[in-house]
Amino acid sequence: MRGRRSISAGVLAAAVVAGAALLAASAGTAGGPGRPPSTGFSVFATGLLNPRGLEFGPGGGLFVAEGGPGGTTSTGPPEHDPPLCEQVPGPSSGSPTGPGPATGGFGARVSRIGRDGTRRTVVDGLPTSQTTIGASVQGVADVKFFDGQLYAITAGAGCSHGLAGTVNSLLRVNRNGTVTSVVNLSAYLAAHPPADRTFELNDWEPDGTWYSMVAARGALYAVEPNHQEIDRIDSRWHVTRVLDLSAQSVAEQAWIGPTSIVYHDGDFYFGTLSPFPIAPAAAVYRMTPSGNVARIVGGLFTVLGVAFDCRDRLYALESMTDTAIPFPAPNQIGSGKVVRINRDGSQTVVVEGLSFPTAMTFGPDGLLYISNFGFGAPTGEIDRANVGDGCGFGHDH
Repeated sequence: MRGRRSISAGVLAAAVVAGAALLAASAGTAGGPGRPPSTGFSVFATGLLNPRGLEFGPGGGLFVAEGGPGGTTSTGPPEHDPPLCEQVPGPSSGSPTGPGPATGGFGARVSRIGRDGTRRTVVDGLPTSQTTIGASVQGVADVKFFDGQLYAITAGAGCSHGLAGTVNSLLRVNRNGTVTSVVNLSAYLAAHPPADRTFELNDWEPDGTWYSMVAARGALYAVEPNHQEIDRIDSRWHVTRVLDLSAQSVAEQAWIGPTSIVYHDGDFYFGTLSPFPIAPAAAVYRMTPSGNVARIVGGLFTVLGVAFDCRDRLYALESMTDTAIPFPAPNQIGSGKVVRINRDGSQTVVVEGLSFPTAMTFGPDGLLYISNFGFGAPTGEIDRANVGDGCGFGHDH
């Protein structure tokens, strides 16, 4: 509506405009040939397919959720007319600003990065999809350890994403390179619509665009920005909605899309993408376990990551900050930043020169690890930065 697009059609549109040559020319070093000047980070690992959520495992390895390459399988016209299911809105369905329809394939994966930066595939062949406008790619959105077991949450599956017979799920990642679906998240969304769809009429994704999750209080808490919600998944795989921001969006006349979530000192903190065009309209909110919400800092850009260091300092990952062309576009290459939120509410830039970063987490070495070129390039990378003064393991991801 009014030019606003959610994460499924906005940030993800960078997949087509960023351009393959820009990453290929980077030569694997921050600020290297073909890259914009950068400050405060170095490249740790390369060769990733739209890297998203990050999680350090018990052995020190870094697990990475990857969106994959997208695909061409369709569940709508012209291959299927009438469509097999409700499609993501797009020009063919009378929605000029909608990104659909989506098409899919099977190339998303989870990788493990060793301490030397070497990548190893943990599981692959998972659902991946892309939209028509922007060729935006979704697949595995995040990974987390819960009760000693690795889990992945998917965003690229489902009939509305072009893949009949699949669903977005919470997946248990087995040691033999297979996965087991433990929660059908597509079915949950279908059975539990949000209070209001006013701000999603031109960008409604029936199967959802799950983006991040955190393990806390004996459960997993998962964020779905398109439907504007945060849900709790307990150890028996029962799903309960903790927060529905759709009604608040209508009341404030501004779409609020929650993205990254962390747990810190008894409360949850989540960032928001904010409407397009790009402006300092994103924020970080604090949420109590019962779902009470308060905005703690505003004036941010396109927040796709939040984290606390071991000194209890809050950081926000701004994926795009250049307002000259206020949508995901080539001018946004190098405009990504990490800012520290100071106790007086002011912001200090600690990392800049990132390009479409999508997630971050502190490692056991106290360094901050960032998924960079998470949209739009043929291969993404993991960068790392010393922003927490090397003080040890940082709080959640």
